[in-house]
Amino acid sequence: MQIVREAERILGPDNKKIVQQLVGGANRSRQEEALKKNKPIIVVGTPGRISEISRDGKLHTHDCRFLVLDEADELLSIQFREDMRRILEHVGRRKSVVQVKQNVNFDIVNNSDSNVQTGKGSDGDAIKPGPSLFNSDGRDQKDIKRMERQTILVSATMPMAVLRAATEWGQKPLLIKGKEVIDVEDAPPSTDVYAPTSSEDSRGVKESMPPSLYHFFAVSPMQHRVDMARKCIHAVGAKSVIVFMNHPRRLKDTVFKLEARGITAAALHGELSKLERTNTLAAFRNGKIRVLVTSEVGARGIDVPECDLVVNLELPTDMTHYAHRAGRTGRLGRKGTVVSICEETEAFVMRKFERQLSIVIEQCEFVRGGLVSSKESNKSSNPELLKA
Repeated sequence: MQIVREAERILGPDNKKIVQQLVGGANRSRQEEALKKNKPIIVVGTPGRISEISRDGKLHTHDCRFLVLDEADELLSIQFREDMRRILEHVGRRKSVVQVKQNVNFDIVNNSDSNVQTGKGSDGDAIKPGPSLFNSDGRDQKDIKRMERQTILVSATMPMAVLRAATEWGQKPLLIKGKEVIDVEDAPPSTDVYAPTSSEDSRGVKESMPPSLYHFFAVSPMQHRVDMARKCIHAVGAKSVIVFMNHPRRLKDTVFKLEARGITAAALHGELSKLERTNTLAAFRNGKIRVLVTSEVGARGIDVPECDLVVNLELPTDMTHYAHRAGRTGRLGRKGTVVSICEETEAFVMRKFERQLSIVIEQCEFVRGGLVSSKESNKSSNPELLKA
């Protein structure tokens, strides 16, 4: 819905109807009515709902020239496998009515994504990709044309699975990182682009994080973590904070404890209705809510440039998830702070992230209302307060 709103803003109030959302969980019949009535030129949705409506013939994508896969690393997961296969096979494909004899020709006009090519012969037999397509077999078959389609994969991190997908789904793919453009045509192809990669490019994960971030971790017993988070928020002077937890069941309890300490907070999780989620995010963006407590899945795709602090109340499972969380702050050139709160026995995890991501994650304490590096605290009884 963030993407839908942004598209509507760019197009202006007179053209809002040419953008249509197809989000799972919303009323499907109303979505189909809007497709029929408004005939949108931009459709934004989730893989399941897009695939479902396309399969029932209510969404025609054969003439579509642009396919954008946001959060591409997530779309490669087994959860979206079948839906993504259908979308990739149908978007930008169309069958002409031209009949040819003795052979089959694939007419690809400046096609940027020609990996999927299937069709049916006049007798209903499936035509499969391969050398035999260009041999005469004595049957009448349909000439299959492909629209020119550009495929764009967007991801906060670029693991090898995404790069392999780019080589499978397109021709001469380019990797764009900020102002840098890299040719990834020689990236190793994969027989199954949905297979998880064995090792991720840690450099790519690091480069996905905003450059103006300060990383810290603080040690605290589990029962005092929420209070430590409160001290952290006040020490940094953060006005817009995202607190991450691993278990959705604990979100409400954390919100209750924060509000009991005088901090406005709200939880964002999968059990919220579409309206509740929209209202919660709007209140967070408008500053009515200071702290948004969420899980990894709940925060996926959240874009709040004003967020100036991320607190990991529970540690992420790996460096990629750490980078995803950290990327919620320090956006659009702003400075941001990431503070992870852990027990003494978990400190080694932070050192591991530090090595893997080649960043500095300082241990810190909260003294006299300020954030203090533990190194500075050990050097002097009157430590210099660090402005994160």
